[in-house]
Amino acid sequence: MLNANYIVGLVDGEGSFNVRINKSGRRAKVELRFSLKLRHQDKEILDELQKFFECGKVYIQRDKRKNHSLCYRYEVQNKKEIIEKIIPFFKKNNPKIESRKLDFELFKEIAKLSQEDNINFEKIQILKNKMHWGSLHTGNPSVQWGCQVA
Repeated sequence: MLNANYIVGLVDGEGSFNVRINKSGRRAKVELRFSLKLRHQDKEILDELQKFFECGKVYIQRDKRKNHSLCYRYEVQNKKEIIEKIIPFFKKNNPKIESRKLDFELFKEIAKLSQEDNINFEKIQILKNKMHWGSLHTGNPSVQWGCQVA
């Protein structure tokens, strides 16, 4: 059985909070995604994660690149489940790694903004650009890994 500390450690190492602004169709929308990918030998842990959160799906993720093994992904895309289950868990059990903690804080703010009647897509895009090691000062996502890309 998984506990909160184990889940936080797992997410710190292998998890991801993602945001996509989908402008296709009639109306733009904000899509939220929480995911975690592990090798096929560890699928059981993803199944337990799905039971723990009582939401999301576990599916196979094939990768045809050389030297990459078969993996499974646990993913939650349903906005209601993210807002009602994933975000409250991580508000109570903050990620420990600074980069993951920052991604979660930005993810949480974007989720809040995405629920407003008049969604400010520009503000959401600025926050999204700061995720995954984007520059805190410029919002430039090309500034990663401690060095600037020319």
